[in-house]
Amino acid sequence: MNRLLLTPTDTLFFRDGRPMEGALSGHGAAWPLPTVTNAALHAALHAAQRGGLIAPDKAHRHDHMSGTDRVKKDIRAFGSLVTAGPFPVNAAGVWYFPRPLDLTGASLTPTLVPRPLAHASSLSAPLTHHLRSTEAPSKDSPAKAWLSAADFESYLAGAPRGTTPKQAVNDDEIYHAEAQIGIKIDAATGTTGQGDAAGMIYSSHSLRLHDGWRLGLLAHTHEKQAGSDQERRDLIGQDLYRDGRGHLILGGQQRVCTVLRETSPRLPLPAGLTRADAFRTDSDGRFIVKWVLLTPAIYPAITAGISKRGTPRHAHPGGWLPTWIDPQTGAVLLQSVDRDQRLERRRHNYNGRGYESSPDVPGRLVAARIDKPVPVTGWSVGDDEIDRQPGAKSTHLAVPAGSVYYFACDTADDAARLAAALNWHGADDARSPIRNRRSTLLGEKGFGLGVCGTLHA
Repeated sequence: MNRLLLTPTDTLFFRDGRPMEGALSGHGAAWPLPTVTNAALHAALHAAQRGGLIAPDKAHRHDHMSGTDRVKKDIRAFGSLVTAGPFPVNAAGVWYFPRPLDLTGASLTPTLVPRPLAHASSLSAPLTHHLRSTEAPSKDSPAKAWLSAADFESYLAGAPRGTTPKQAVNDDEIYHAEAQIGIKIDAATGTTGQGDAAGMIYSSHSLRLHDGWRLGLLAHTHEKQAGSDQERRDLIGQDLYRDGRGHLILGGQQRVCTVLRETSPRLPLPAGLTRADAFRTDSDGRFIVKWVLLTPAIYPAITAGISKRGTPRHAHPGGWLPTWIDPQTGAVLLQSVDRDQRLERRRHNYNGRGYESSPDVPGRLVAARIDKPVPVTGWSVGDDEIDRQPGAKSTHLAVPAGSVYYFACDTADDAARLAAALNWHGADDARSPIRNRRSTLLGEKGFGLGVCGTLHA
């Protein structure tokens, strides 16, 4: 994948679907979600095609309609675009990632550890362990918000007790929020409006990166060429940023970022544990796999019934609980499939047919550490050609990055198989490519990337 280093030329504004009236500021100074940079690259690809930088025959048009619905003609292009990020990158080229939620102290040793429930509790049905703090209560927050990839890997591998991060930073070391007051403008007339809307003001916060900091983004396309399944093209590296430099319009208010493209066979994301001998056991002799989210993940609620393809659909609460976890037993419901099987399943989906799933990945969820959900929304300007209305997009509540899930396995080999299914790089230590995106929705936009660790000694 291409590494894109984005340097803003001004402040950045990342408004979500929440209002900006009264005391609300639109939450525009938050670190951008993966949907923001993915949408910006989509817009850049469309603009490049309109400007002649990308020839029309290089963009594969998608028709995902079935049966008589195909007359609607889905005209969306660049559907092969996949992204990951953005993540903070400093002047030395060090990438940073959200701190795991079981680290509340100043060291890389978890201060929250799973322990079996000794009595009845209010925890959800699948959970059999609670997280016990190893430190005395305190109002201090010595933990840094972001860890470098090297520190993250030390944490996953079970760094010796008392090991402190070598490169960790807080939000205020990366960026700060700038407050602004503005006057509401009528989009139709370009004036301040009339009647009750005349002279209305709003407050907003914008994000300004400190000197030397950039947004790191991973991006790649795999566009079909000339109707062939074999011939593919990376429009990011071969067309959009073929000279290694360019620009990208990012976020609200049409702010511009300069872009530097780098290529490397190894991705800068931290790697999780893969070997069977790396996983430790708990007091009951079970091997523990700890899965930590590097990016948010979305798990929608599912109602029981019959799917559009005629297959049974089982109910699932979603929310904080992954839809690939049995809500009653905590068992993992994933199945290992090779490339040919995956392509066959995609053909079934395209033709409106279902397929049977036979879960074969071992492991059972026993504990979790989750923070407040992150609203994922946006704003659409509308597009009559694909029958979209302007306005706020649907809002999803995502599990935040840094959330930790603990799984128990019977054997070390089972733990390694589970880690291969959850690590973003699978069982491959080469850190390329991204193999697993364990978010039910928006995985192609970078949601659901995670890495596996184990219990500390």
